[in-house]
Amino acid sequence: MKVLTFGEIMLRLKAPGHERLMQTPFLEATFGGGEANVAVSLANYGMDAAFLTFLPENAVADACIGELRRFNVDTSRIIRKDGRVGIYYLDAGANQLPSKVIYDRAYSSISLAGPGDVDWDKAFDGVEWMHISGITPAISESLMKLSIESVKEAKKRNITVSCDLNYRKNLWKYGKNAQEVMSEMAGYCDVLIANEEDVQKSLGITIDVDVESGEIDNSKYEILGNKVLEKYPNAKMIAITLRESKSADTNGWSTCINNREKFYVSRHYNINDIIDRVGGGDSFAGGLIYGLNNYDTLEEALEFATAASCLKHSVIGDFNRVTADDVKKLMAGDGSGRVQR
Repeated sequence: MKVLTFGEIMLRLKAPGHERLMQTPFLEATFGGGEANVAVSLANYGMDAAFLTFLPENAVADACIGELRRFNVDTSRIIRKDGRVGIYYLDAGANQLPSKVIYDRAYSSISLAGPGDVDWDKAFDGVEWMHISGITPAISESLMKLSIESVKEAKKRNITVSCDLNYRKNLWKYGKNAQEVMSEMAGYCDVLIANEEDVQKSLGITIDVDVESGEIDNSKYEILGNKVLEKYPNAKMIAITLRESKSADTNGWSTCINNREKFYVSRHYNINDIIDRVGGGDSFAGGLIYGLNNYDTLEEALEFATAASCLKHSVIGDFNRVTADDVKKLMAGDGSGRVQR
């Protein structure tokens, strides 16, 4: 199966270790972005993954494409366009100090793209699954229109569409709010992925939970999933991540899935000494797409996705640099961290 992901990839700049941004004159330069992170995960698991985006003709963009190719992501659908490579700065938190993301992505090549800029026959050639997130339509009004066009064109071709609702309050600046846009996009999606805040801010669907408390009441998330699936009859399922944030370094991690017939909650992981949680949701989305296409049961698919995203918290950078075998070992209960020789 060929999977196409569509979104922005950025240059990621971060201070070394746990130093504050600009504490030293050095910044670590890597690449990352929601849909690109998903494509890398899928390629690492051996799936045929392609990434669609817009990038300028310069050396930074060339390095970005080269990095994706290193993970065996198909970059042949990337479109070169005027503009720039977007940047995000990461100020890594620790203990009670939260991490902070600073965006510098105005006038990026993809933000200048709009309807008609993609030949969808070419982009969807051989594609059976498309993945997008709520980040992409938040970047600019023209890209929002192209994002809606993308899911409509996918459904015309009977391509399965997954969408991570991914609400980013610092991006919705062009006059439309997330609910206006995402409520329409969700109508074209088969698989929805979210956390509680994403559902509330992107779809306007709420339940009475305190996401700041660090405690999870699973029964309420079954009700939340039912509400979403009732509103969006074309959606086959919704998967929700359940993060218990004790501190920047310590989280409880589990997930749930609702496919109208069954509500299933995954194994719970206690994650201590977090190395990097950025990209955790993307690693879950990538794991879920892999799981739904490689396991016979919904439970196994969810457990693979949950274990994959658990492991991401131990990997520096946006990309989840683990293999399917790594994930399966954790699924099987091997979480000791013992050296393997």
